[in-house]
Amino acid sequence: MVLGKVKSFVVSYDCLNDSNVPVYSSGDCVSGRVIVEVTGEIRVKSLKIHAKGFAKVRWTESRNAGSNTAYTQNYTEEVEYMNHRDILIGHERDDDNSEEGLSTIHSGRHEYAFSFELPQTPLATSFEGKHGSVRYWVKAELHRPWLLPLKTKKEFTVFEHIDINTPLLLSPQAGTKDKTLCCWFCTSGPISLSAKIERKGYTPGTLSFLTTATFAIPSPNNTGSIIVMSPWNCHASLAACLLPAGESVQIFAEIENCSSRMVVPKAAIYQTQTFYAKGKMKEVKQLVANLRGESLSSGKTETWNGKMLKIPPVSPSILDCSIIRVEYSLMVYVDIPGAMNLSLNLPLVIGTIPLHPFGSRTSSVSSQCSMTMSWLGMALPERPEAPPEYAEVVTEEQRQSCLEESSGRENFDGPLFAYIQEFRFQPPPPYSEIDPNPDQVRQVEQRRPDVCPLR
Repeated sequence: MVLGKVKSFVVSYDCLNDSNVPVYSSGDCVSGRVIVEVTGEIRVKSLKIHAKGFAKVRWTESRNAGSNTAYTQNYTEEVEYMNHRDILIGHERDDDNSEEGLSTIHSGRHEYAFSFELPQTPLATSFEGKHGSVRYWVKAELHRPWLLPLKTKKEFTVFEHIDINTPLLLSPQAGTKDKTLCCWFCTSGPISLSAKIERKGYTPGTLSFLTTATFAIPSPNNTGSIIVMSPWNCHASLAACLLPAGESVQIFAEIENCSSRMVVPKAAIYQTQTFYAKGKMKEVKQLVANLRGESLSSGKTETWNGKMLKIPPVSPSILDCSIIRVEYSLMVYVDIPGAMNLSLNLPLVIGTIPLHPFGSRTSSVSSQCSMTMSWLGMALPERPEAPPEYAEVVTEEQRQSCLEESSGRENFDGPLFAYIQEFRFQPPPPYSEIDPNPDQVRQVEQRRPDVCPLR
């Protein structure tokens, strides 16, 4: 009997969204299929899957220990978030090459379903950095007698959601700084900078995660597999299924130049990646977006009344991982030629759950209450309006016709019905804002004093 060959061996996910991109969060059920396509009949010992999620940090530092001696120090750390194994075909032991307990896969395409649940505990968001990464993947292994295992691996993305609709992330961020320039014994006037943003949390534009997919290609002699690693960018609809269009940071700032130099106000968003291993720390700072204001000559002032700085596609903040942190900040600064810049750093948090459409754009509860009270003050009149005139409500013809009907109904001669019909359209007492009986009110007040006498 001539054994068949494996034509394709891949892992496919049952995506939860319409974009056909595998995106999950803690507590979700990850399901999919291992697809095996063979030409001819093959004997299989087992088909296994291994799902794993972990954060890993690694960097190298070289140090000199003398004039001619140098050594290299490696810093490595790893945190495991999940580790799941399952057997789809066969049994656990596959180290022997006996013909007992083998399964047969016939020619054609075959799909083997798998599923597992992500931990309920918070997970780190998928991330690829310079000195570390957070990855989640499912690896399938096909074991056959007398042959090397055939392996394939495919990653999936995990979002640890950050809701920006919290009081902490809706709170405004503000700061003020000034600086005086000195040149030998001459001192010029100060440069002052004040800036404010309406909240701390924002959502980015379309995300694009740089991850790694692994493909297994059968070798020509069918005795093993060739592992191919290739980077890939997730489809642009990954963020479309989770995030809206990118927000913009609205900057309110005032820059006053009382110095003798020409200065330029600017703003920029920075991403800071921090990696921890063996008690050491490695930090990488990257520019995300920036803008430039108008040049200011001596004695000039510039005001930004909500200058917009759009947030590009970036990874959400990672704040709960013990070895990797991804943080953002808005720097509003004044570029001073020949001197250190005057800068303000305002922290930002890039989240995944956007601002509620009915939520406030500011976090100040007092400002919301004051706005509500001012609106009520404009909506309610200071003094109540007088009721409408009787003639505007009931005409004389309606009143006369009602009286005629009441007099014509002889069979209802009860006193209550006659009284109701007679006074149905009678005019109300005249309206007046002046009390017609002030003496009676005064007598009541005298009998009931405001202050209770001591016993």
